[in-house]
Amino acid sequence: MAKRRIEIMDTTLRDGEQTSTVSFSASEKLTIAKLLLEELKVDRIEIASARVSEGELQAVKAITSWATEHGYLDKIEVLTFVDKGVSIAWMQDAGAKVQNLLTKGSLNHLTHQLKKTAQEHFNEIKENIAFATQNGIITNLYLEDWSNGMRNSKAYVYEFLAFLKTQNVARIMLPDTLGVLTPQESFEYIKEIKEAYPELHFDFHAHNDYDLGVSNAMQGLKAGADGLHLTVNGMGERAGNAPMSSTIAVINDFMPEITIGVNEKMLYTVSKLVENFSGVMIPANKPIIGANVFTQTAGIHADGDNKKNLYFSDLMPERFGRTRQYALGKSSGKANIQKNLQQLGLQLNDEDLKKVTQRIIELGDKKQVVTKEDLPYIISDVLDGTYEDTVTVNSYVLTHSKGLKPSTTVSITIHEDTFEENAQGDGQFDAFMNAIKRIFKTKKIALPKLTDYVVRIPPGSNSDALCETIITWKNTEKEFKTRGLDSDQTVSAIKATEKMLNIIVS
Repeated sequence: MAKRRIEIMDTTLRDGEQTSTVSFSASEKLTIAKLLLEELKVDRIEIASARVSEGELQAVKAITSWATEHGYLDKIEVLTFVDKGVSIAWMQDAGAKVQNLLTKGSLNHLTHQLKKTAQEHFNEIKENIAFATQNGIITNLYLEDWSNGMRNSKAYVYEFLAFLKTQNVARIMLPDTLGVLTPQESFEYIKEIKEAYPELHFDFHAHNDYDLGVSNAMQGLKAGADGLHLTVNGMGERAGNAPMSSTIAVINDFMPEITIGVNEKMLYTVSKLVENFSGVMIPANKPIIGANVFTQTAGIHADGDNKKNLYFSDLMPERFGRTRQYALGKSSGKANIQKNLQQLGLQLNDEDLKKVTQRIIELGDKKQVVTKEDLPYIISDVLDGTYEDTVTVNSYVLTHSKGLKPSTTVSITIHEDTFEENAQGDGQFDAFMNAIKRIFKTKKIALPKLTDYVVRIPPGSNSDALCETIITWKNTEKEFKTRGLDSDQTVSAIKATEKMLNIIVS
């Protein structure tokens, strides 16, 4: 059986921009439009509403100018209104050639918002379409609140469709404006309409108020819809629209009878760009594009991936330009560590791997997730075994108060003797060192001079990153370095100092 080709229309730049607090600049709109058409390869894009603002007009002009130069003008669409040709004039000024005319798809909207009869509304629509045609503009038409129209005023919807069959309309667009349909209703309503008018092109425009946008889109296609309206990251008014990423994955994996032109490998790239431009963050658990969706956290899952990919599915990250990650934390096992070491090109023997695994579990109790980039730092810290443990820093209290010098109280054990001391300093670490000096002075052991102090975090880390402190010490015999690792900078310096104390005492 031949596959059915479905049009995908992206409305991120129009309906998606109705997300609260979101307003794209003209240059951002142009950049997104280029990516949608040239990289993601959607069939059409709805980029604006007519008459909104001067800024919107300039944005549309920039997009239509680029689209004309590159042969995409027929893929650029603008929402228009039944307004005696004002929207058409706006479109002509903007250089657009396809209007998506907003009309009333329910008797409730017609009666209470327009306060007109069906025939009055139809006559105005007819004039609009005729005027658009005269000016070389293609007309698609929205039946606003169509879903409630089918529920509560089906006779009106069919009267409307009978009228539209006589008009020069390229596509009739069926929006679930308030996101109230169930998957069963989406299937039944569209199937009913498509069987009544098989020769007409129908787009389905799903909203996500009950989190049913993807399910409704899927059922709409099964019922015979010819096109879908989607938005990047599911942006849109209220709970947003059916999301591009999940819907495309569902079509490709569960609807073999349908073919689409979208390049799913670019879904993540476009999603991240829109996230940056809009300021609306992608939830970490958002399917396909979320930060965590291709991350295995449990060690048993990583072990299963090593054994015939037991925890793989058809949703392979490479499909979407991503890679599988293995989270490091208190749930990690050796398999997680090994997967990350493989990605870094590192190898450890079983004994060292056990030490590193235990250290990561300890860190995971303080820092929820340890990153792959942290691993080299952890390895160097854990495997730095050039001394015997003869000195232990048992506990310490670090204080820093406004108007007072920082102070430290520290307890340490040297061999089997425990000492406690308090001191002040110019900073918390300086106060710690002053307390240590007092203890070692009683032992008649001279401390080396601190000659260099370097702090670094793994590249790309956040404010909760592991922190490595490397301290260079110099005594009468030699110069040497020690390193400490912790999520707290001062604590990492104390750990580096503890290593130094073990070196000089042993």
